[in-house]
Order: sequence, then structure tokens, then C-alpha cells
Amino acid sequence: MDPFTATQEILRIAQQRLNLSDASLALLKEPLRTLAVRFPVRMDDGSVRVFTGWRVQHNDAAGPTKGGIRLHPEVDERELQALAIWMTVQCGIANLPFGGGKGGIQCDPREMSFHEIERVSRAYVRAISQIVGPTKDIPAPDMFSNSQTMAWMLDEYAHLREFDSPGFITGKPRILGGTRGRDVASGLGVLICTDQAAAAKGLEWKDVRVAVQGFGNTGSYVAKALHDRGARVVAISDAYGALYDEKGLDIDDLLERRDSFGSVTKLFRNTISNRDLLTCACDVLVAAAAENQITEDNAGQIQASVVVEATNNPVTAQATTVLYERGTLVIPDVLANAGEVIVSYFEWAQNTEGLYWSEAEVHNRLHTIMERSFQNVYQTSKHHHVDMRVAAYMVGLERTATAAGLRGWV
Repeated sequence: MDPFTATQEILRIAQQRLNLSDASLALLKEPLRTLAVRFPVRMDDGSVRVFTGWRVQHNDAAGPTKGGIRLHPEVDERELQALAIWMTVQCGIANLPFGGGKGGIQCDPREMSFHEIERVSRAYVRAISQIVGPTKDIPAPDMFSNSQTMAWMLDEYAHLREFDSPGFITGKPRILGGTRGRDVASGLGVLICTDQAAAAKGLEWKDVRVAVQGFGNTGSYVAKALHDRGARVVAISDAYGALYDEKGLDIDDLLERRDSFGSVTKLFRNTISNRDLLTCACDVLVAAAAENQITEDNAGQIQASVVVEATNNPVTAQATTVLYERGTLVIPDVLANAGEVIVSYFEWAQNTEGLYWSEAEVHNRLHTIMERSFQNVYQTSKHHHVDMRVAAYMVGLERTATAAGLRGWV
């Protein structure tokens, strides 16, 4: 099942549990608007390439839409529509005054020069400028885009709409209005959810074995933090394989030895596969690598009592059902990954008021919202006897559905 179809199926289940009207489901199951654009860009060799891009706005009943911009050769409209719905759910879970949006440019920045990426970024902003803005739709970084990309887009938008605020876009460099604390927002959000899940299961970190699939920014941050808490991190992995030691790995040493791409397993002779890591003996499994890692085929072999989705969709819907029936607590991606959009909201709020916060203040506010969000989803799961993914969609969609009803849309 592709992500868009899978998302619609969860929407249908959440609608039934919430007793929402058929009109509400009809409104929420598709984006309100999708803009497809094609724009020419002159490349370094003098040739002209025509690129395709999209900006999807799922629903703005609760506030302006918000979501990242992907630069990837395989990005397509259907994927972006699913991601925009996920963003609506994330914003609803965190009780942010936003709906979900998502954008993308079909290109491969790994094969483009620095100046070509800049020209593509600026051309994309010109193409979508009529439907975005600090009170309409606020973009942010996503796959293969970063703070420099956002800086170019901000500058281009300033030439087109010179009286608009820097709140047009988030994920900017700090000197251009970016926020402190953004660099660890995703990892910290996952960590807070993992702490809450462990507490819900009655686990104490000094007695807990942790496996982390993926040793990138988020995975390594969580591994280091849990190691520092006294947990025994027994396994980590990267694209080339995984390391396992039942006595616990030296995370500080691994962080020192990994290369610029975040890889470290190539330095070791005795490795296991990423697939074997998933089923190793552990209490907490953090899936921070890729989608569709835990499926119906291997869900029955998962030994962890807590599974945290630290990337998009690593656990399939069928696997979620298997794990839920076995009593495994699965923290869904729309909840675990909410740290980044929450800190994006902080950046937008700071841009709007012109008053900037300390990193400690950003982290404290993030803790408050993430802990409240987890507890809301967890209690909904317990009350309605549903898994955490369905509960997250129930919590996330109710805000938008209520706002749409009060506006008289449904």
C-alpha cells in the first residue's frame, strides 16, 4: 500500500472512532489545493533545464499551512499529498495553530553545483509565491534542503513581497531570523517520546537495553543521550551494517570514529545486518533509518517492548497491528517526529514578535509540548483501546475537523 492510500485508510479508522461525519472525512482525506509548477533554470554549462515542483496545502481551517520542501529526483505529487496530511496530524497533536503543507522539486541536488541549487531554489519560490506567506503557508527544510536553501528562498521572496516578515519560511540561519535549538529539535523530540514511553512501560534506563537502527543525526543523538542516562545501547547501525554487543557499545568512541557521512560499521569486522538488529534482544528499539523496516513478516520476531518510529513509516500498518496485539508500545512517526515542526513554530512565533529566545527556553518549551502531546495520544489509545498510530490520528485530526466545523465548512 502506497503512503497516500495507507494514510487515507488510517483517516477512515480515526473518523469512525471520533464519530466524524462523512463530510468531514471527505474534506480531510484530500488536500484542499495542490499547485504544480514548471520553471526553467539556466545551468552552469549554459543549457536550460525545465524543473517540476509542487506545493501541497492539506487544510488551513486551524491556521496557515506549514511544511518542508524536498529536493529529490523521485519526489512526486502523491507522496507530497500524503506528507501534507501527516503534517496536519502533527500540528494537531502538538496543538499548533497550523494545518499541514508540503513542497517538493523534482531534482537531484547531489548532481548539481552550489549555484545551480541556488537558481533552482529561487525559481521555485517565484513559481509558488502567490500561495505562500507568513499568514498563508510557511515552508521549511526537508530532504536534501537546508538552512542555506531557506536563506536563498527567503531572499527571493523578500524581492517579491518586500513588506512580509521573515516568518515566511523557517529553518533559516540564525542571523536571518532562525531559532536556537533547531539543530537538535528532531532528536530531542524523539528522545522525549522515548523517555515517556519507557516510563509508561515502567522501565528504568539503568536496566534497559536499547537498539538504534540508523546512526545519523537523530539516531546518534538518541543513542548518545540514552547512553548518558545509563542505558545499555547494545546495537547501532548505518547503511553498511550493524554492530551488536550484549554488554553495551561505547557510543562516545563510535561517535568519534564515524566518518563525515555518519558511517562507522565499516571499521569493524564482526557486524550483523540491519535486519538482524531489528530482532536482537533489547527492550527499546529506535527505528531511525528508512521506511518499511518492520513488516508483517518480521514483526512477530521483535523482542523490544517499546518501538519508536524516529523516521517516516518504518513500521507498516500490518506490523503495527501485530505488535499492538502482542503488547508492544509503538510510538508513531507523526508523534515522535513532531519536535522539528514544534521548533519551526517557535521560529515563526519569534519572527512574528521580534523577540528571540535562549536555547534553554526553546528546549523547555519543546519538552512541555512533547510531553503533553505524548500523554494525550497515550491516554486516547488506552481509553479507546486502539494502537498509538490510530490514537495519534484521532488527536491530530480532531482539531482540524473542529475548526472546519466552526467555520461552517462541514
